[in-house]
Amino acid sequence: MFYREAGQYKTTYAADMALFPILQDRIGIALILLVAFLVVPLTMSSFTLSAVMIPMLVFSLAAIGLNLLTGYTGLISLGTAGFMGVGAYACYKLTTWFPGANIILLILLSGFAAAAVGAVFGLPSLRIKGFYLAVATLAAQFFLSWCFVRLPWLVNYNVSNAIEVPTRTILDIPITGPNAAPVTRYLVVLSIVVVMTFIASNILRGRFGRSWMAVRDMDIAAELIGIRLYRTKLLAFAISSYYCGVAGALMVFLWLGAAEADSFNINQSFIILFMVIIGGLGSLIGSFFGAALIWVLPIILRAAPAALGISIHAATVEHLQFMIVGALIIFFLIVEPHGLARLWQIGKQKLRVWPFPY
Repeated sequence: MFYREAGQYKTTYAADMALFPILQDRIGIALILLVAFLVVPLTMSSFTLSAVMIPMLVFSLAAIGLNLLTGYTGLISLGTAGFMGVGAYACYKLTTWFPGANIILLILLSGFAAAAVGAVFGLPSLRIKGFYLAVATLAAQFFLSWCFVRLPWLVNYNVSNAIEVPTRTILDIPITGPNAAPVTRYLVVLSIVVVMTFIASNILRGRFGRSWMAVRDMDIAAELIGIRLYRTKLLAFAISSYYCGVAGALMVFLWLGAAEADSFNINQSFIILFMVIIGGLGSLIGSFFGAALIWVLPIILRAAPAALGISIHAATVEHLQFMIVGALIIFFLIVEPHGLARLWQIGKQKLRVWPFPY
């Protein structure tokens, strides 16, 4: 009775195709943003913001990037961490070349380097797909990881072979570096993620998004109705890599503060893929659900035994995490292939017709 569109009349096509056509959805998203921008910074500790909220948002953005490619276009990629690394190293080089530039602008520009690299490694998708494409993107991951280790130019020939994040300020407020407050970094990351999620949702509702979904459902039929496959697939790789590149820059500059080549290894690619599978393929909100579950789960596993007075070794917690994540992946693949996002949709649908049977 509280979540029904009865009586909410649409008089124009634009109103019917709005991003949030139902009043309750608009109220809900406004409340979520209010909590994220006001309640969370005022109530959560600096540790929680740095260790939970910021990485969860960063991984959510990376999962959105992979979801655009795998969930909406049907192209499998195992090189997500590599594209994140390209964005991080590109942002580091940009800060070296333009020391006085706005750091947020440089983070957004670094995604274009990842987009270019992603488009190059997306060329095999014009001829192959499925398992063979997954192997091709896996090769891209290994090649990029090799470049991060073997090309000292990427880190300005630092002896440590690591990215060292410089201090950058906006209006005399530190944004990056050791003096940047967790609240400031959280608000910057949150703002970027919200804006880029809004852009992604509009892309998916437009011509590009419809073309991607047509290619995902049946590429031959999509080509027969006039969709140019090579342009559509390369565009999907480029935009997906752009999102992953920005996520990589955010991870290094606004979360970790420094990074080595191992920060963008194959394990990172698999973790983001698991986030997409558990959260829901072809769903933006599923990317947030998957990132929240996979990132918060180890924290809960460590905190719950301590709260109960039980001592568990850190290695045991890590093993439990792998077992639970693996079981969740198998469960969702069998019971609900569309992940947590589908459960969210079912819950909203039941709420629409409550108290009547569904």
